[in-house]
Order: sequence, then C-alpha cells, then structure tokens
Amino acid sequence: MPRPRTIPDEALLDGALAVMRRAGPEGITFAAVAAETGLSAATLVQRFGGKAALMQAALLRAWDLLDARTAEADAAAPPGPAGAVALLLALSGDYDAGADYAEGLLVLREDMRDPALRARGAAWGEALAAALGRRLADADGPRPDLGRLMAAQWQGAVLWWGFERGRPLRDAVAAGLEEFCRAVGTTADAEPDGPEPPPHPKSLTRFRPLPKER
Repeated sequence: MPRPRTIPDEALLDGALAVMRRAGPEGITFAAVAAETGLSAATLVQRFGGKAALMQAALLRAWDLLDARTAEADAAAPPGPAGAVALLLALSGDYDAGADYAEGLLVLREDMRDPALRARGAAWGEALAAALGRRLADADGPRPDLGRLMAAQWQGAVLWWGFERGRPLRDAVAAGLEEFCRAVGTTADAEPDGPEPPPHPKSLTRFRPLPKER
C-alpha cells in the first residue's frame, strides 16, 4: 500500500509558484522547489516526473486560483457599470512594488507557449467578459461584447501603467475604466465600493499576479 502524502500537491505547487514569483519561470527547478517546500527533490520528481510537467502543473494551479478569485470578485461586485469597474479593480493586484509586473509578463509568456494553458486563459477571458457584460447590459440584455472590450481596456491600462508608473496602479486602472464607460455611453457614476485588491493573488491581471506567499 502506498504511503499517504504528507504534503498535498496543492501546497507543493504553491511553493513552486512562490519560487516563480521570486526567480521567474527559469528559477523553477526541483532543487529550488524542494528548498521551498521541505520535500526532497527526488520525491518531487516521483510526483511530477519532469520540470516541464512541474511547471505546467504550477501554472494550472495559478489558473485555478485566478478562476476562484474571479468568481469571488463577481459575487461581491454590485450590478451596473460601477460594479464592472469594481470587479476589475479587485482583480488588478498590487504591482506597486516595482519589478513584479515585469515578472508577471514572463509568466504570461509561459502560458502562451502551452496549449493547455492557453485554453485556460481563453476560457477565463470568456467568463470575465460574461461577468462584465451582465453589468453593461442594455435594453436587449447582457453585452459580453462590451465586456470583452472593457477587459481589453483594463489590460491596456495595466500595460501603460507598467511604462509610466506615475500614480498607484489602482488609480490608473480606475481612471482608464471610467473613461471606457463614458466612451461607450455608460456611467460608472460612483467610486466603486468593491473589494480592495489583495496583495497579489497572479491569476490576468496576467498580466496576472501570482498568489502571495502565506
């Protein structure tokens, strides 16, 4: 009978994500993850097989966390355009420390290289567009097309902030999203009271923030 696992895979993958956050995708080695988690490198090899499999499993775990975080933000955000803004602010993370955003782009590169990870990103984008589209509904019903455009505006605002860094990320994103609402004829007419972004999950901003260490 196989011995029970004393450390669940999720905890090991969270350790791998912690290594990735500090050292980038290239920093993921069995030795580094072993040092992070306290499990031997040989045991990690038995669990995951090879570095590529470990990397993929860790990034799939990051998508699981982002999906859960998005569902929580969707449930907490109010209806209407202000709620759409609040939802995206809740997902925007906290890149104000400096280099974290650039590190997130390296993770995004790994997602785009792997068909399974690309599929998770595409599915997440559809779910996000639907959540935003419900809040941008018109007389004919939800507008996932506007939701998709708003998500693109959000990612663009984060990207420009990465170059400019003239004000806090939350302020830059809020301003860009409110401009979008005005441009498409909706109004986020109140400062959104949605949840403050936790210091990084990863998940898009993904340029998604990776989960914080606990």
